[in-house]
Amino acid sequence: MVIGVLAHPSRTVALTIAGLLAAALLPTASAVASAQSPPPSLPANAPGPEPEPPAGGGAALPRTVSAWLPYWDQEGAYQDALRHSEQLHTVSPFWYQAVSAGRIDPHPGAGERRVIDGLHRAGAKVVPTVMETMKKGALASILTDPAQREEHADALMRTVRTRDYDGLDLDYESIAATGESTYRQVRDGFTALATDLCARLHKLGKQCVITVFPKTRTTGRIWDYEAIGRVADRMRIMGYNLHWSSGTPGPISDTAWYDDILTRATALVPAEKLEMGLPAYGWDWPSDPASKARTGHVTWKTAEALRRKEGAPYQFDKASGTPHFSYLDGDERREVWYQDARGVAAHMPVLRRHGVRNTAIWALNFEDPDVWPVLARG
Repeated sequence: MVIGVLAHPSRTVALTIAGLLAAALLPTASAVASAQSPPPSLPANAPGPEPEPPAGGGAALPRTVSAWLPYWDQEGAYQDALRHSEQLHTVSPFWYQAVSAGRIDPHPGAGERRVIDGLHRAGAKVVPTVMETMKKGALASILTDPAQREEHADALMRTVRTRDYDGLDLDYESIAATGESTYRQVRDGFTALATDLCARLHKLGKQCVITVFPKTRTTGRIWDYEAIGRVADRMRIMGYNLHWSSGTPGPISDTAWYDDILTRATALVPAEKLEMGLPAYGWDWPSDPASKARTGHVTWKTAEALRRKEGAPYQFDKASGTPHFSYLDGDERREVWYQDARGVAAHMPVLRRHGVRNTAIWALNFEDPDVWPVLARG
């Protein structure tokens, strides 16, 4: 699916449930431990990630990072969160799926008390994500019907009460493709749901987080940023999939794109309420657009493992601020674009320029470990 001239920025459209589950089969961290050293082809004078802050005796790291915890790698992601808990403001386990007005289904491992309690002991808030993959038009129908909308808010509140959660993160994406003739009604219906849900959560002393697409000239119209900014504690912008799995090869995030996104967002929402979603993953495309070969999902870890296995030189696109490489799979040339600490370091000045200090990582245990000291500097 394409919106305007940009590749669809959605995570859950690009990463279908089948694709997400397939990600669980990717190599584990131990299988790619050697990929954590700096790329050998990086020039000696190239800018890289910021150095690690001194251990012991230093100032506490700022809690400016949120991160999603994928259920298909729950243990690895949980341990990753504990390693970096001093920086984590919120962890959002990707645990729930809305399937109808009155029904929210758990994913495998949802509500694991050991994970919730461990994150709380580490000082992080636990705000699980509710996503949806309803059939075309189903969510729009719920949002534009006051009775169904209230039924859905009731179901969400039942979900947040099942455990000692600190709130909910609403990540509803299928409405992005709403047609021109009805998008205003759907947009207003989503705003009404967010307003009702946030008010209910606040009465319980819980946080309301709303995850949205980037708003540019051609994308993000379905989310009323200004209204969401008034009612939500945090608004997370998914700053990835500029190029995505069903499109052509290219960077999944971009410096100029971030500038455009944040120029619009900060004009409508206080910067302190914004979290810029950063990718810790990428895509492995066939270079030939006519190829019938599939596009594969990679994390930073698996991308680096693949690059080293294939002996491909590390390349860095300065214009977009993203790493990439190419390799041969039999007779077919393939391209991999992903994100690492060097790329995030290239993007952080854009966030600083717009006064945005809070970030959100998609997803835990995908990332380049060197990204954490970069994020510590805000």
